[in-house]
Amino acid sequence: MITASLDQASNRYELLVQSVTDYAIYMLDPSGTVISWNAGARRFKGYEADEILGQHFSRFYSPEDRAANLPGHALDTARTQGRFEAEGWRIRKDGTRFWASVVIDPIRSEDGTLLGFAKVTRDLTERRDAQEALRVSEERFRLLVQSVTDYAIYMLDPAGTVSSWNLGAQRAKGYTAEEIIGQHFSRFYGDDDRLAGVPAQALATAQADGRFESEGWRVRKDGSRFWANSVIDAVHGDDGTLIGFAKITRDLTERREAERVLEEAREAIIQTQKMEAIGKLTGGVAHDFNNLLAVIMGSLDLARQRLAIGGDISRYIENAMTAADRGATLTQRMLAFARKQDLHLQPVDCATLVQGMADVLRTTLGGAIAIDAHFPPSMRKAHADPAKLELALLNLAVNARDALADGGRIRIDAAEVDVSREERPDLDDGSYIRLTVHDDGEGMDADTLERAREPFFTTKGVGKGTGLGLSMVHGFVHQCGGSLTIASAPGEGTSVTMWLPVAEEGGDAPLIAVADDEPAEDRPLVILAVDDDDLVLANTAGMLENLGHTVFQTSSARDALRMLETSEVDLVVTDHAMPGMTGAQLADAIDALRPGLPVIIITGFAELPPHATRRPRLDKPFRQADLAYVVASVTAAARAMQPDGGYGGPSVRG
Repeated sequence: MITASLDQASNRYELLVQSVTDYAIYMLDPSGTVISWNAGARRFKGYEADEILGQHFSRFYSPEDRAANLPGHALDTARTQGRFEAEGWRIRKDGTRFWASVVIDPIRSEDGTLLGFAKVTRDLTERRDAQEALRVSEERFRLLVQSVTDYAIYMLDPAGTVSSWNLGAQRAKGYTAEEIIGQHFSRFYGDDDRLAGVPAQALATAQADGRFESEGWRVRKDGSRFWANSVIDAVHGDDGTLIGFAKITRDLTERREAERVLEEAREAIIQTQKMEAIGKLTGGVAHDFNNLLAVIMGSLDLARQRLAIGGDISRYIENAMTAADRGATLTQRMLAFARKQDLHLQPVDCATLVQGMADVLRTTLGGAIAIDAHFPPSMRKAHADPAKLELALLNLAVNARDALADGGRIRIDAAEVDVSREERPDLDDGSYIRLTVHDDGEGMDADTLERAREPFFTTKGVGKGTGLGLSMVHGFVHQCGGSLTIASAPGEGTSVTMWLPVAEEGGDAPLIAVADDEPAEDRPLVILAVDDDDLVLANTAGMLENLGHTVFQTSSARDALRMLETSEVDLVVTDHAMPGMTGAQLADAIDALRPGLPVIIITGFAELPPHATRRPRLDKPFRQADLAYVVASVTAAARAMQPDGGYGGPSVRG
């Protein structure tokens, strides 16, 4: 029974071994002769059992290995050490090679006698090929990374210690691999960045977000700085564990310097263009102002001579006033071009406004020019300043007349249109009044049309204009919230269109006060006049005294405050642009010192501080009637003001 059981067990082991096909399992006698052979051995090595049984196992080795007696060494090792294990090339029956993992175990009897060897072989060719392919790929990648010299590419461990270093890193930072591997990457940062924790923040961001990118100054081995773009990517294992960081740095110092030089060159060009523009402005404005001053000075000189002999000087005074009015118009054009003019925006009926300008247009343009106006029967009002809109239309009409050398026809038309930003990026979505002035003149070529929008550009010849007319219209329309377009071609005339926003229903009532009808106010006042320009101060004081008021004069805001501490006055009239303390600041100080005392601010420029925009003001240049009107309006408003109420007076322009 025991013998039968052993035989059955032996048969089962034989069946098990024979069924294994992934391993070559066979027996050798003590000399190395093959004495058993399984299916796996037949598949790997190509021999049938009857072909290999009785043959020495050394035939599986290459000639080189047999010459080196590797088979004998393997058996000796297994015999003496109890086991031999190795990997190497083996030979199949057809002569092809495969990479094998070999294990040889000695088989001994109970008394220790060597009976033979059990040999197990596994074909690892595919695994070795894959490992070799991976090794080659890694080597190629290493060579690729190492050969890059424009980028510093290196690895950091999770703590930020440098673990690899390429030639680009050595070139950019100055360290060799032996000098930097094992050092913390924070040494590339400046002292301020290290103290601020910038390196640690970079790693924390890369770990949290997967990536960190920045630009900044970095430090080389020699202590010099360079401007770097740095990217840090977190590297994770298959299980998500943080392995470290891949860091790529590029030296952008040269590019940054080139950008700086380019920016300086651009600024120099812009400065040159500014100076050229200022030169054009100076030439045109100087010409116009010299003409006006010639009229003013000549008229006053003649008036003085006529006055000495008792002659009539009214004509010369009127000439001087007319020239002064033209000078005021010129300064308003410059303010409009700079978009610094003070606008009184309100609903404007464009058809009514153009109809009211008919006489002015006919007189200005002359009898050789016919004017056609085309307006729809019903059109909403535009949101604009009516006085400035009249001036803009007059400028466009004069330009159109100049394009009609032999006379002709000018057409003014309007329409209400809806506009979207998609079709007109220069306008917000909404409804606009499209007001166009068209002439049938010679038109403009593409170059002239392109330059027509440039400030100070004019086709009227040297000394015949400042080139501010169209620029004034452009600035005015933009201040209204609209846009200006020009369409022209040689022989087809020119169309200049103002796009003005439609006024909201129930818009604000007109804010501008006009000095046509002076408010009833004839009570003499005690007025403090303040201006740092003695000539202007004397002129303002003279106008006020001529109106019957008592005037104290001072040339600084601080002197005015000291005077108010000891003197009682009814009104303060102050210039705005003064050194040390502006007129608006003086008004604020007066509010604290003498609450309720009215202050009129006189300004030659359009802008006042935001909190001062609702104070009563008078714009230079002004006439005595304008000054009388604003003084009367302010004092009347002051009397009507409630004790706890605010103050807001009119704005008057001469």
